[in-house]
Parts: sequence; C-alpha cells; structure tokens
Amino acid sequence: MANEELQIQSNAKPWAALAGIIATVSVFAIAQGLSYPLLSFILQRQGMSPGLIGLSAAMTPLGFILSAPLIPWLSRHFGAGRTALSCAGLAAVLLAVIGWQQNVLVWFPLRFLLGFAVNPLYVISETWMIALTPPAQRGRIMGVYTSVISAGFALGPLTLTVVGTHGWPPFLVGITAFVLCGLCLLRVLPKLPKFNNGHAQQASVRRFVPQAPLLLFAVFTAAAFEQVTLALMSAYGQGYGSPEARISTLLAVFAAGNIALQIPLGMLAETQGSNRALMFCALTTVLGCLLLPLSFNSVFVWPVAFVWGAVSFGIYTMALIELGERFSGPMLMAGNAAFAMVWGVGGIAGPPVTGAVMELVGIQGFSLTLGLLCLALAVATQLMQDRR
Repeated sequence: MANEELQIQSNAKPWAALAGIIATVSVFAIAQGLSYPLLSFILQRQGMSPGLIGLSAAMTPLGFILSAPLIPWLSRHFGAGRTALSCAGLAAVLLAVIGWQQNVLVWFPLRFLLGFAVNPLYVISETWMIALTPPAQRGRIMGVYTSVISAGFALGPLTLTVVGTHGWPPFLVGITAFVLCGLCLLRVLPKLPKFNNGHAQQASVRRFVPQAPLLLFAVFTAAAFEQVTLALMSAYGQGYGSPEARISTLLAVFAAGNIALQIPLGMLAETQGSNRALMFCALTTVLGCLLLPLSFNSVFVWPVAFVWGAVSFGIYTMALIELGERFSGPMLMAGNAAFAMVWGVGGIAGPPVTGAVMELVGIQGFSLTLGLLCLALAVATQLMQDRR
C-alpha cells in the first residue's frame, strides 16, 4: 500500500478519482441529511416524546458501532469496492422499507440495519479520499471534501421544504440518492486503492484505539453534536413555537456554514496545526451554544447557526487531517473504522442523553448539553498540547 500511495502521488495528482469519491460521499450525505429530520418530524407528529425520538435516532449510530470492527475484514475478504457498492444498494432497500412501515417499533431494527449498511460505504469512501490526498494540500482538500459533504447535508433538510415531510416523496429522494451514490462509485472504482498488502492482517480497530484517544474524543464530540442537532432541533424549535419549515431551513443553514467556512478552517490547520485549529473550533462552538437561546427568535439566529454549524463540523475535519498525517495503508482503514465506531457511540449517546436533559430542565437542555461537551473537548485538547 505504501508503494501504491507513492505511485499515486508521484504521478499526475488523482483529481478525477478525488472528485469521484467526493461526489459519492456528497450524495450519501443528502440521503443522511434528509432521513434524520424527516423521521423526527414524523415521530413528532405521532406525539412521541423527545427522549423516544432521540432513542429512535440512536439506532442508526448503534449500527455504526457494531459494523465498524468488521469493515477492515470485509475490505480484505470481499474487496473495498464490492463492499461499498453492496452497502449502497442495501441502504436504498432499507430506506424504502422504512417508508413503507412508518411505525416507531418497526423503525428501531430498521434504523439499526440502515446504520449497519451505510457505515462501510462511508468508511471505505473516506479512506480512499484520505489516501488519495497529497500531504502538502491535505488541509484545504479535506476542507473541500467536508464542504461538499456539508452541501449534501444542507440539501437533505432543504429538500423537505420542497417535497414536504408527508407520504413517499421525501423517501423517494433519499432512495434515489443512495442509488446515485453507488453509480458514482462504480464510475471511479478502477482508479481507487485496494488496501490489501502483507500488513493488512495487523490493522484493526482494537490496535488503533489506544494510539489516538484525543482524535477519537473529537470524533465523539462532533458526532454527538451533529446527531443531537438533526434529531432534536425539531423539538427545540417547537419549544419556541417555530413551524417545521423554519426549523428545516435552520438545519440547512447550520449545514451550509460548512460550505463557506470549511475550506478556510482546513487552511488554518495547514498554517497553525490541526491541534490549534481543533481548539479554535471547540471554543467557538461553545460560544454558539451560549448565543443560540439568546438569538433563536431573532434574525441573529441565522448567522449564529451558520458559524455554529461550520465550527462544530470543523472538529471532525481537524480529526481527519491529523488522521491522514499520522496513519496510512490498512491502518488508515482501521483508523477510519474506529472513527466510525466512535461516531456511532457519540451519535447513540448524544440524542437520548440530551433528550432526557431537555425533559428534566426544559428545552435549554439542548444547548447546555452540547456546550458542556465541547468545553470538555477544549480542555482535553489543551492538556494534550501541554504534554507535548
């Protein structure tokens, strides 16, 4: 794998393959960005509590957790490309079944299986992306990558303002997105690394975890933040009397902040280092948590959501940049799988815990929980810098 990476980077820069992977994951993001608020709106109309909505949303990250350790094995035995394509098709089928069976009890296993299916697709695609990125331009290219993904997440909720949250139209958009994801991947598959060499058997999630605890905590924080926002912003907004269309647009603005600001954040990591950029993102996210309750019913909520979304997802961008700096080959695949597992842990813990806090202290438990989590990340980052 090391020789293959050197060959890729010594030849013409693999812009076509990079563009294909970015297109693949961005279409995947549209489906994910649409499904979370859509299912939350449906459950909200059925009279479900914030805690139950959060618990239902946690089923998909649970699928991430349990599938993550299997991804290196699946890639070795069936091939990374075949695994990713199969998962794209399976995700489309599962989303169709979810649309057919709109029952909260049936959704629990279906949302779990959806997470189990989409996780290998995401991990393998992101590993290809990092492996193909020239090291000298890693910050800005990863910024482009996360910007385009954020555009996909923004289009997901924004689509709901066009097609609505009732009936089959929103589900058909998500199903089509997963199908397109597989088609994009199929087009660039011959140009992508295989991740099979003599060291592949030594790479595993278990071996990776103790090597990067701060990176994994950063991923946990970013995951909890995103999943809580997608799952519970509807309940938070309804506490202020906001209609569904305004909440959907707010989620789109939250994700759209990444489109404009993720590239500058990547360049900041190139000049200041990924750890300093991580600290900046964590502290600015805490500030956003303080400003959200003060601005929610005013026009100021739009710029707050714009910047807040960028820096909260920027936490994940910084973790990806450092992952690419420190690891390569099969261990890079294992690291991405560990990221996905911890993303699942953050996603499964964040919504139900935050939903329970909201039931105990009111809707402001939403920003309180997220603010404390990001503050803990900032403290951990500073302690790690002091040790160095």
